[in-house]
Amino acid sequence: MLDTAQKALDINLDSSIYGTFAEIGAGQEVARHFFRAGGAAGTIAKSMSAYDMTVSDSIYGKSGRYVSKSRLETMLEKEHEQLIERLDEQRGGETKFFVFADTVAAKSFNSSADCHGWMGVRFQHEARAEYSQMILHVRMLDHINLQQQEALGVLGTNLIYNCFREREDRVQFVKTLMNGLSTDRILIDYIDVTGPAFAGQDRRLWPLELVKRSYTESVLFGSDGTILSAKDEFYKKKLLVSRGSYRPPTFFNMDMLEKGRNAFCKKIGEEKASDIVVVPEISMSKLKERGGQIISEDFLARINLLGELGQMCLVSSYNTYGELSRYLSTCTNGKVAFVMGYYNLEEVFSFDKYANNPNGLLGGIGELLGHKTEVFVYPALSDDGKKVLSSKDAQVHKDVKQLIDYLCSIKRIEDIEDYDKNYFSIWSRTVLSMIQNNEPGWEKMVPDIVAKEVKEKCLFDFPCEV
Repeated sequence: MLDTAQKALDINLDSSIYGTFAEIGAGQEVARHFFRAGGAAGTIAKSMSAYDMTVSDSIYGKSGRYVSKSRLETMLEKEHEQLIERLDEQRGGETKFFVFADTVAAKSFNSSADCHGWMGVRFQHEARAEYSQMILHVRMLDHINLQQQEALGVLGTNLIYNCFREREDRVQFVKTLMNGLSTDRILIDYIDVTGPAFAGQDRRLWPLELVKRSYTESVLFGSDGTILSAKDEFYKKKLLVSRGSYRPPTFFNMDMLEKGRNAFCKKIGEEKASDIVVVPEISMSKLKERGGQIISEDFLARINLLGELGQMCLVSSYNTYGELSRYLSTCTNGKVAFVMGYYNLEEVFSFDKYANNPNGLLGGIGELLGHKTEVFVYPALSDDGKKVLSSKDAQVHKDVKQLIDYLCSIKRIEDIEDYDKNYFSIWSRTVLSMIQNNEPGWEKMVPDIVAKEVKEKCLFDFPCEV
């Protein structure tokens, strides 16, 4: 395995690779590796930084936010345009041009804001090819500015090297992005690829690889399949979140989302309904804990089905509702509501759930509910089919029952009242088993588009005829 200096030298010695470095916010740390490796004149056409906002605006145009994806894309576009305009005629026939850019908010003396940044590479995988592009968003965890700069330098070098040497192997590409680094220093919470260098690859598999490798805790997908930044998408929004397997999405799942949103609207007022973002969430945590195989294509199938139903999807590695709630509170200053089934409520308030939590059940519940979080409970039917079970019926320890009663009295836990009894008998595990065993009747438990997709694409081990 090559170290950072060796990777930079390998690129420098390849006379077919030539380009520009534009870095803002944390020195010229990536370009520095290429200069120090030797032979940089064979790789670097230009290296620049524009720290002054007025100077930066004069080059790239005015920007609302300087550390943003849109700013990075403007930098990549401007520098790539100049590079091709100035050098294509001279050496374009034998050169793979590239532009590396980053815009970063690193640790400073007068700010305690989050340290994060956007970085990307726009490149040709062969001479005169249409450009391809990879963009990352990173969170920097080092407490010293110099250490953050060093980490960015390593990551940027890995990124450039991989774009030219590892792009055909997605798993290896993502794995080696963090060579020489650890998740104690830097997290990658967004990755997106476009262009002919990645032809035939589903771009959504790339961010799923980040969660699998614990390079980030979560990734967000839009209903149209786009890869989103959760902090941008959820900023100042009110979130309604429903955790589930969605394997496959059932009528029960969809009714829970709809009725949960209705209850949330009623509570905050219809005039604020447009601020609500409905978020189905799928966790990889149990598979990780069991050491089970995480098949990205299986998660992608669920993301696709939710998208067909008009839903975005958050895929995370959070084990508990409390961990998920804490993360969401960093994405929005608005209210967060969880909608969960009756039996999920019992699990959340079980002492066993917090055996490994140093703060116990009370700490876990406090983490879940926070200052702006509440829970809506979708009821269930009793085993004898005679009673609809709500939060007041939860079978928990008597001391915990008093806690539930208190939280209900202050409206932090509320029961959904406009439920549909017809969906009480629909369980995702049962539907999945019926699909895998080709038992009749499961089609009536899922939306038509889900049944159609499962059959046509042989999803979830549906026994298709060969």
